[in-house]
Amino acid sequence: MNVCEIFHSIQGESTYSGLPCVFIRTSGCNLRCSYCDTKYAYEIGTDMDINSIISVVRSFNCELVEITGGEPLMQYHEVNRLIDMLFKCKYEILLETNGSISIKDIEPKVIKIIDLKCPDSGMSDHIYWDNLKYLTDRDQIKFVLNSRNDYDWMKSILKEYKSQIRSEILISTVFGSLEPSKAVKWILEDKLKVRFQLQIHKYIWDPNQRGV
Repeated sequence: MNVCEIFHSIQGESTYSGLPCVFIRTSGCNLRCSYCDTKYAYEIGTDMDINSIISVVRSFNCELVEITGGEPLMQYHEVNRLIDMLFKCKYEILLETNGSISIKDIEPKVIKIIDLKCPDSGMSDHIYWDNLKYLTDRDQIKFVLNSRNDYDWMKSILKEYKSQIRSEILISTVFGSLEPSKAVKWILEDKLKVRFQLQIHKYIWDPNQRGV
């Protein structure tokens, strides 16, 4: 499969935030979000077989692995093979996806983190809404806010799909664009039962640094 990078860091987002984690970042993405912070993953990476990927992962001696991108599900069959092998090796697996490709056939034991693209991303029209049916209470839905308009859209989605959503809701802001304090103020005013998060890796290291 085509891989952008594999590195060992702490998990910067999600309910796993702060935990040591090995990241497998695949190359290629089918979306072009206006605020994308991993544009380097658009490019062709390194072709690696599954055994080589597993060998690198093992070298870090860390039980938590996240498959991310780019968009990993563009390499659907290869990612499923990688997931199977990682489970055989007793790893806990997170899969982060942009929500435009079906997760129906992804192993249920994988913790899926779906990014529902808000309007300011320019990619809301690409959301595959049927994915909400395939999520469990172990999975997570992420909204990245860039404006009040994004926030109001998120609220409308949570209301419209309330009966389908069982997963934890994660809210964050576009780094350097929307002040986190503003989003937190709106959440508290509306008494939303969501989890606000920061991309903590961007506060620990330079926000443009790769491999963290």
